[in-house]
Amino acid sequence: MKTAIIATLIGSAAAFAPAPVAKTVTSLNAFENELGAQPPLGFFDPLGLLDNADQERFDRLRFVELKHGRICQLAFLGQITTRAGFHLSGNIDYAGHSFDSYPNGIAALFGPDAIPTAGFAQIFAFVGLLELGVMKDVTGENEFVGDFRNGAIDFGWDSFDEETKLSKRAIELNNGRAAMMGILGLMVHEELGTVLPVIGQM
Repeated sequence: MKTAIIATLIGSAAAFAPAPVAKTVTSLNAFENELGAQPPLGFFDPLGLLDNADQERFDRLRFVELKHGRICQLAFLGQITTRAGFHLSGNIDYAGHSFDSYPNGIAALFGPDAIPTAGFAQIFAFVGLLELGVMKDVTGENEFVGDFRNGAIDFGWDSFDEETKLSKRAIELNNGRAAMMGILGLMVHEELGTVLPVIGQM
C-alpha cells in the first residue's frame, strides 16, 4: 500500500513542478496557453510527458487528469464525511452488519476489519461499469475533453458564455488537482497513523 502511495505522489508531481524555462520553440510551447496553465504556477511538465507530444496525446493526458481529479474530489469528501460520523443508514449485507460497523479510509478495504471480499468485488464491478459504459463520451457530442453530458444532461451549461465556461472548467481542474493532493495527504497520514484528529471530531 505504501508503494502505491509513493507511486501516486511521484505521478502527481507532474502537475506542480515547473518546466525548464530556456527552451526553444517545441511542441511544449504549443500547450503553454491551454486551460490549466494559470498564474502564478504557469505550465508544468517536469517529467517531460509533453515533449514532442501532439494534440491527441495532450487531450489524453488532460482526460486522465480530469478523471482522476473527479475521483479524488469524491474520495476526499467521502473521507471527511465518514470520519465526521456520517454513514449510510441500515445494513450493508443480509447478515446485519451496519455501514458504520466498518472502519473509515483505507482500513475499510485492506484492514483486519475490512469489507468482505464479495462486497469489495461488487464495488469494483460497479466502478468498472461506470468506467466502461457511463463516464465517457458515448454520443460524440462532447464540447471538450471530459464532457460526458451525452446530449442528456445540461444543468444550464449552454446558457453560459464562453468566458464563464472556461472559468468553470478551470475551477474544476484546479479543484481536482487540490483533491488529488488532499486525498494523497490523508492516505499518507492514515498509513503513518496520524490522520488529523480534527477530521474525526467534526
